[in-house]
Amino acid sequence: MASPGAVYDAALRAPGSTLLARQHGQWRALRVDQWLGPASAADESVLSRCHGPALDVGCGPGRLVAALAARGIPVLGIDIAPFAVLLTRRSGASALCRDVFGPLPGAGRWCEALLVDGNIGIGGDPRRLLNRIALLLAPDGTVLVELDPPGAPTGPYWTRLAAAGLVSAPLRWAGVGVDGITGLAAASGFDVAETWRAAGRHFARLVRAGDAL
Repeated sequence: MASPGAVYDAALRAPGSTLLARQHGQWRALRVDQWLGPASAADESVLSRCHGPALDVGCGPGRLVAALAARGIPVLGIDIAPFAVLLTRRSGASALCRDVFGPLPGAGRWCEALLVDGNIGIGGDPRRLLNRIALLLAPDGTVLVELDPPGAPTGPYWTRLAAAGLVSAPLRWAGVGVDGITGLAAASGFDVAETWRAAGRHFARLVRAGDAL
């Protein structure tokens, strides 16, 4: 049985391959081709809210980091997958192979933190993740987070990844639906400044509790 990282790596190395994730007893296909391609219209709705410096947490192969860098916006991507970081660097953007819960440069000075492509689920504990993000952000910083659709469950679950004939060991992850973000944000010291939908995807912008919306 492969590690989740090895399965993810295999999917990135074989463009056109399908990366599957098992969630709540069902397999669903993840958007590998979109991750490897340019920023989409839905991505643009997130990027337009970035002024930098921005930190893309779980940047993958770096399409958002590359798009921001091309606009002259200071940005850094972090990911625990070495090949994903290599692809980001090949795009001409900056990226580090780091865990968001470990030491990171610029702590307390990032103006935006991006949690896109389901990355609010990193570690299987969204509240812990947002608490960590709060320490990385500048006092007036914001979190731009992608959410599951209204009605989707909010909470942790075990998943497996499958690609290129490999199936991973279990991985702890979490989902956060649009309906669940307000309470989760409040528990981590944030307010929901706005939510929006773009090309069938759902997003929210979080600000420090009490800040002007």
